[in-house]
Amino acid sequence: MADEDEIKEQKEQKDTKAEKGDKQSLISRLLPWVIIVVVAAFSAGSGFGLGRIFAGSREPETVESGSESDESAQTNEADDDSEEDPDNVWYYDLEPVVANLNEPSVTRYVSASLTLQMSSELEQQKGTELLDKNKPILINWLTVFLSGLCLEDIRGDKNLKSIQVKICEAFNDQLFRDSKPQIKQVLIKGFPVQ
Repeated sequence: MADEDEIKEQKEQKDTKAEKGDKQSLISRLLPWVIIVVVAAFSAGSGFGLGRIFAGSREPETVESGSESDESAQTNEADDDSEEDPDNVWYYDLEPVVANLNEPSVTRYVSASLTLQMSSELEQQKGTELLDKNKPILINWLTVFLSGLCLEDIRGDKNLKSIQVKICEAFNDQLFRDSKPQIKQVLIKGFPVQ
């Protein structure tokens, strides 16, 4: 009987070793996959977070570079238009316009704050009255226009300059169809994208 007990004990030890070996082999098989999943999840999360951080810090640079471009464009335009007295131009501030961008996968919006540089040929009082009267039309056009843009359309100084020109042409079309355009330039005060 001692032999049987000894055999049972040896068998139990073998079974225990086999179970430990199975557990160790299961752990050794799953551990690399668990590490890969954890690293991938961390990388994706940190990549998304860093992308949001860097995307947020890059947008003001775009606006600033657009503003610097605006200043150089103002200087160039003043040089080109020698009959226009730069001291006599006047400015009209539009109220900020907020519009959703045309981004199918993400909700993004732009808040555009614009100032119109008006020709000195248009008397300021009459011009202000005309702009006040037509402000809803201008705001509507601007909202629709901005809603048709995607993030790539507004990124970079070349795109911002193009947007300024398009807005200026459209506003002149709306207000001065049968006469000389009186809006000299559209200036961007703010153009944050969220």
